[in-house]
Amino acid sequence: MNDETILARARAAGLAVDWVDVMGQQQRVRPESLRRLLEALPDPSEHKGLPPLLTTDLEACTELAGLGLSRDTSAELALEDGTVLPFVLQADKPSVPPISLPGYHRLRFRDREFVLAVAPRRCVTLRDIGGGQRMWGVAAQVYGLRRPGDGGIGDAGAVRELAGVAARQGADAVALSPVHCLFAADPGRCAPYSPSSRVFLNPLYADPSATFSEARIAAHRPQGVEVLEGQKLIDWRAAGAAKFSLLRGLFEDFLAHDLVPGSELARDFERFVREGGQALLEHALFEALHAERPCAWTDWPAGWRQPSDHTAVRYHLFLQWLTDRSFAAAHQAARSAGMRIGLISDLAIGMDCAGSHAWARQSDLLLDLSIGAPPDGFNPRGQDWGLTGFSPGSLIACGFEPFLATVRAALRHAGGVRVDHVMGLMRLWLIPRGAAPVEGAYLNYPLDDLLRLLALESHRHGAVVIGEDLGTLPPGFRERLQGVGIAGIDVLWFERNGLGFKQPSHWRSEAVATTTTHDLPTVAGWWTGEDIRTRRALGLAAPGDGEEREKDRERLWRAFVESGTAHPPRPTDDEPEAVVDGALAYGAQSPSPLMLAPIEDLLGLVEQPNLPGTIDEHPNWRRRLAAPASELFATSNVERRGKLIGGCRR
Repeated sequence: MNDETILARARAAGLAVDWVDVMGQQQRVRPESLRRLLEALPDPSEHKGLPPLLTTDLEACTELAGLGLSRDTSAELALEDGTVLPFVLQADKPSVPPISLPGYHRLRFRDREFVLAVAPRRCVTLRDIGGGQRMWGVAAQVYGLRRPGDGGIGDAGAVRELAGVAARQGADAVALSPVHCLFAADPGRCAPYSPSSRVFLNPLYADPSATFSEARIAAHRPQGVEVLEGQKLIDWRAAGAAKFSLLRGLFEDFLAHDLVPGSELARDFERFVREGGQALLEHALFEALHAERPCAWTDWPAGWRQPSDHTAVRYHLFLQWLTDRSFAAAHQAARSAGMRIGLISDLAIGMDCAGSHAWARQSDLLLDLSIGAPPDGFNPRGQDWGLTGFSPGSLIACGFEPFLATVRAALRHAGGVRVDHVMGLMRLWLIPRGAAPVEGAYLNYPLDDLLRLLALESHRHGAVVIGEDLGTLPPGFRERLQGVGIAGIDVLWFERNGLGFKQPSHWRSEAVATTTTHDLPTVAGWWTGEDIRTRRALGLAAPGDGEEREKDRERLWRAFVESGTAHPPRPTDDEPEAVVDGALAYGAQSPSPLMLAPIEDLLGLVEQPNLPGTIDEHPNWRRRLAAPASELFATSNVERRGKLIGGCRR
């Protein structure tokens, strides 16, 4: 193919041939890069005609382009409430009349049937939930929480306990790190944003006490697990092996004593498996096969590379059931304690191409392309996150079923969801497998459809949607999210006015406010310079960062004093307590309908959960909090900070 043919085919496939970089400069993707990308994309001609699911807005007329009707045709709409509405499709301009009932309705004519997803104009918003009051919540890494008997890894039981004590302080939400399933056969693969599947849960977060008695649990608890529970850093392989040993014992006990006629647990288990359907069975089968051959599924024997019947899957069905019950109990406890939102789940941007989704549903994904980011000021060579994502053409062709399954899983036991890298609803920077990030390009996604489906699922679950909208975004994208009721995220470190820091009153009124994220320094770590010292030790520091930080300390403290959240004199660099207080109060003063306080800042910790750019060089995703979750608000500092935030919010 010559260059012009490649450019034309790329545009037809949804690739952005031209794009604007972080400096505002126009860029064009090299034809050779586009050729490699096109080789990894499905042929657009494979998906012709009207797709099986169409989206539209409430009370809007829906045009059906491309039907090719030769004459006016009788049709009907079968609404979810049982109402059937007959109408006529005009041959010259076929359309569906406005519908006033949101839902997934059936459009029928001749011998054809389609789903028409009619969505509210906006998601359920934080202001809808808060009734005009400004709420606050706690953000926590699930694995880092403690509770007696957790086996060395935080779990849904610790989440339940944290929700209880936070609710008593007036908090309305607990925002969690992702709880997607990873790889049961390899507990050392612990990065929560690199899941095997986003539809199923991580069994290491199961809380057996939500289902079984303490006596039964104690009978299967491995010896020596107390040592693992006392460690400051999680030993994922050892603690994972111990947790799975406990779960295996409980499973065998369950088979022996609970799977009997009339057993309430047996009925619940069978209902769960039945409702999980083929997707759940395929995931359990993958886990069973991966336990036998713990290597990439692409290296398995040919007969294993596609789903097939297999009997050794019930254990993994049991693990998903137990974990599902655990998070159901945690969310119910949060709501029963008075939280207006309860748990907020976290939806990763993609999946590991060696995981269960990629194995079971290969046509859903772009397995030869990796999600990343183009070069920018922080990463001059760009980023490759090693994740795979949905094929937009396949999404449309299968009625968005994989996307809907993912969203419904995220909202199953939650009052809200944080969508990581929310720009992925519009476009993703995709890189040919093995190529450098700079060789990638943006691929467009059906944004209108995805936003409508999010709004519809938001209302069906009574849940809010929060989009992680940090970094460089296309013009107007934030406004588009705001228009459909998706809250953005304002982070203290990025809320700048030139070199200085914006006053809280200038933060967005339709975004969640927070001091930091899992990938950024804690307030105490930033103030003391611990993050800079850590990066220097790893060879990741930028020249002059220490000098610039000292200027920023002065700017931040001045902003705190001007806002009234701190008072002179300025603390020294090794005295972060007043700065942490000031930062939390500063974010709480914002007009945001929800302020999230990271538990690391409530505790005044200096270490951040994850240091981007490192893997094994730094203890990412391993740090545990010192006190049990049930006692985190018992210390004077945390209790004071909780009251400080609550006072500012009121």
